Amino acid sequence: MSHIFDWIFSQYQGVPIHLIVLEMIGVFFGFLSVWYSKKENILVFPTGIISTAIFVYILLIYGLLGDMLINAYYFTMSIVGWYIWTRKTDEDHFIPITRTTLKEKKWSVILFVSTIVFVCLVYLFFDKFNNWTAYVDALTTAIFFIGMWLMAKKKLENWTYWIIGDIISVPLYLYKGLIFTAIQYFLFTIIAIYGYHAWKKSLNKSPRTLLK
Repeated sequence: MSHIFDWIFSQYQGVPIHLIVLEMIGVFFGFLSVWYSKKENILVFPTGIISTAIFVYILLIYGLLGDMLINAYYFTMSIVGWYIWTRKTDEDHFIPITRTTLKEKKWSVILFVSTIVFVCLVYLFFDKFNNWTAYVDALTTAIFFIGMWLMAKKKLENWTYWIIGDIISVPLYLYKGLIFTAIQYFLFTIIAIYGYHAWKKSLNKSPRTLLK
């Protein structure tokens, strides 16, 4: 076991202590956010806001511009989602989980392509297309962009995007040396699978409370 910890912390040699501490705090709140999302709990948004604000700073330092932008987007969409989730269908019930409509699927394709193009332009502008991670980063950014959009709208299919993006992100962050973040995405993958099944059971059911 000690060899595992030695390997993990060896990846952080030369990294400022404050970045390591911030990453661990960001991971903790990110984990809470995904857990609350699985439970259809409104606390998904305040915990997500804390985590994404931290990771905007960290990812800027590490030069992962696409993921930095997606975390800034998460921050914004968390505020939007917070509002949408608290809307009521009647006096006693909040909006339910639903499936993605055909129109939303078409918008998902448009947003996916647009996001990849935008992230590529950002990388080109800053002359950062110097590693394979830039291309993977552009892909995961587009995947997570759709996932967050659908989650804010309480669409079941958001979990499919999270699962795919999380799986791709694990080796990306291992390669970058962000071990705690890679572990976070591995755990996210597991939670997202359970989240999909939990939301599927609650499909079209309007909840009475968002704190459970």
